[in-house]
Amino acid sequence: MTCEFKDGLKVDYAGSLRITKGEEVNVYVKEGFIPATIREDLEEATRNASCGDFREIARTVTDTVGKRAYIDGW
Repeated sequence: MTCEFKDGLKVDYAGSLRITKGEEVNVYVKEGFIPATIREDLEEATRNASCGDFREIARTVTDTVGKRAYIDGW
């Protein structure tokens, strides 16, 4: 599911998670590295087609890992 917002924020979840906002935010988390609680929230937001929930999840993720992160393994 992809949600795009008027302020330029874009959240794309299809197993892996990508959050972008122009040059300001660029976060990618590969499917197997998304914490279980976040993954559960993403799945619920997808089932409910809730872009509002995706915005909140994006805020939580960027507050946790920062506005620039690429997580696909160690």
